[in-house]
Amino acid sequence: MILSVLLGSDPPRLSPRRLVGTTDLFGITEGTTRTALSRLTAAGELTMKDGRYELSSQSLLRRRAYQTASRMAETRDWDGSWIHAVTGTEQRRAASDRAALRGELARQRLAELREGVWLRPDNLPDDDAGSSANGEVVWFVSEPVSDAVALAQRLWDLDGWASEATNLRHSMGRLIGPLEEGDRSKLAEGFVLSASVLRQFQADPLLPTQLLPSSWPGQELRSQYDRYDAAYRAVLKGWFREYV
Repeated sequence: MILSVLLGSDPPRLSPRRLVGTTDLFGITEGTTRTALSRLTAAGELTMKDGRYELSSQSLLRRRAYQTASRMAETRDWDGSWIHAVTGTEQRRAASDRAALRGELARQRLAELREGVWLRPDNLPDDDAGSSANGEVVWFVSEPVSDAVALAQRLWDLDGWASEATNLRHSMGRLIGPLEEGDRSKLAEGFVLSASVLRQFQADPLLPTQLLPSSWPGQELRSQYDRYDAAYRAVLKGWFREYV
């Protein structure tokens, strides 16, 4: 919970009292929270600076950047080409290294067509796809001869993503009114919902419009979350006044 709060804060640093205030929403005692803060600091995931805790782990900072980019959903015009990655060209790697590489390719929103073969439409910003550490991937730009729409449906569960996005929109719609009226009793539930929406953004393949169903709810989900997040943060700010 502490890491989630900091991942969603801008900048990602908060005072101990405000972190205590957040965990207090879930009935977690101050002593338990401060013990967790000490352990996170000892593990190198947090650091204390000017009386505030802030993220220090590079993996967490990358995760936060990815979370922010997922919410913004920036893409570029698509010319029909796909970026294509082939792994397994180097010496056999340890399982942990293979898992890390798979995670990195998934973070770049590629999908695995078969073992060691990953691809996606080439419509993401240049710094968001097409790179991998240590040269462990051979990259190509190609264009499928078969139906690109059918290929996208094979690679990603678009119907499943759209269904979950619709459910999240309904959940936000139920909470937006009370939050805009300042109802603090919705903060704990709203915190969990915010985390779910952010995870949904990260699971969005950010495909070109040409490959998406006509009723794709990606933009609607993001627009509604902007309103929801503003309402939630306003109420949370009021809650935090008790923890200065």
